[in-house]
Amino acid sequence: MNKNPNSKYKIRFTDCDMFGHLNNSRYLDYLINAREDHLKDFYDFDFNEYYKNNLAWVIGSHEIAYLRPAFSNEIVTIQSTLLNLDIESLHLEIIMMNEEQNKIKAIMRSRLIPINIKTGRKEQHKPDFMEWAKNIENIEIDKQLNLQQRIKQLTAEYKTKESV
Repeated sequence: MNKNPNSKYKIRFTDCDMFGHLNNSRYLDYLINAREDHLKDFYDFDFNEYYKNNLAWVIGSHEIAYLRPAFSNEIVTIQSTLLNLDIESLHLEIIMMNEEQNKIKAIMRSRLIPINIKTGRKEQHKPDFMEWAKNIENIEIDKQLNLQQRIKQLTAEYKTKESV
């Protein structure tokens, strides 16, 4: 099973500032939308089934680093992965790269919290969800690395690939 799904997206003119750079707030939209696409396209995960059962996830936190600008009409590749999960949260990593996938434009880590839609309160993940999600958890990424350490790791990996 692909634990690092990726897909290509075109940066839209209307999402950019007057310099043709993707607006910082729009990175969040592209990254979150890509994760939603990946869940549907790669894992056949349908949020509507969870919504019908009064379960949704809210963003508890985002940490994002903007490394290179994404430009209007540029094709970018967005990769997402589930770093880890427990009964009270999900931790994601989503990376926006150039189309060739050798330069990072932005990297974001997010913590999502399950909530009951009716009560608006936190809810624990159910055992069947935990069992399913464990199958897509990416155990190859060192979860102890902070975002800056992860950027250094990825940058070194890309340099190694270029020199081969």
